[in-house]
Amino acid sequence: MSTETEVRTGVYEAMFLASQTAAASFGDLIDHINSLFERADAEVISMKKWDERRLAYEIDKQKRGVYILAYFKCPTDMVPHLERDVVISDKLLRVLVTSADHLTAEEIAGFNDMDGLATEAKLKAQAGETKESEGSKKVHLGAPVASEMAPAKEEPKAEEAPAPAPAAEAVAGDAEEKAAE
Repeated sequence: MSTETEVRTGVYEAMFLASQTAAASFGDLIDHINSLFERADAEVISMKKWDERRLAYEIDKQKRGVYILAYFKCPTDMVPHLERDVVISDKLLRVLVTSADHLTAEEIAGFNDMDGLATEAKLKAQAGETKESEGSKKVHLGAPVASEMAPAKEEPKAEEAPAPAPAAEAVAGDAEEKAAE
């Protein structure tokens, strides 16, 4: 008899739901998910961005979310730790972990799109840098540049005040004549 205990491992499928704000920095989101897998001593077999959809109901004031599908190999006693880490996470809204014993290794490998995730993360990061640089071109310290100032709304000057209506002058003139008599 051996005193060593065997660690049971299994193949699992996880569907992560991330908020759109977290998905805006897609590379950071994927890194965050991978760090959660590392904490659970899991080996990622495949990962793929599944879809971005409108949620059936609001979750943490979010109406839309990004789904990420992952297949991983993990010790069975670490799955609850992974689920708890997702609950604590501020980037992920929900996770559903199920056993993937019904799938073959070839089927799981067919879902692998880690290269596509890396490419999408780079593209989103570049798009974010472009937006930031465009916004910084418009920011100036000191006095505003005349070409960027909106034309001021002209107000009528006191000299250009409209003259009173002639009927009002006639009535006022009649009143003055009667007062003088």
